[in-house]
Amino acid sequence: MSNIPSDLKYTKEHEWARVESDKVTVGITDHAQNTLGDVVYVELPKVGATVTEGQPFGTVESVKAVSELFAPISGKVLEVNPELESSPEDVNADPYGDGWLIKIAPSDTKQLDSLLSAAAYAKLLESA
Repeated sequence: MSNIPSDLKYTKEHEWARVESDKVTVGITDHAQNTLGDVVYVELPKVGATVTEGQPFGTVESVKAVSELFAPISGKVLEVNPELESSPEDVNADPYGDGWLIKIAPSDTKQLDSLLSAAAYAKLLESA
């Protein structure tokens, strides 16, 4: 069973979003990292780049496949996790902690309302 923290919002593409006052931290879910297998490389946008809700913002490469990462909300990239360049395996080891991907300054916080709750995300996984 996947770990699904209740304080996060989720996308149907298996990204999570943690809302922290004026920014939103984004990563991939425990389910996603389990499905991918060992992550060997993460490609992320540059700080200052703009991401668009539902659109790809980077890729995660595992021993099995390369998968696109989709932005849960639109906004400007404030931070990119610098550790992932040398330690992409953090995505597997701690997807909700050290394995975070980017931090976004949201352009429209109302977009967060369309994301899934932990319960709705758990239902999505059950029906998959």
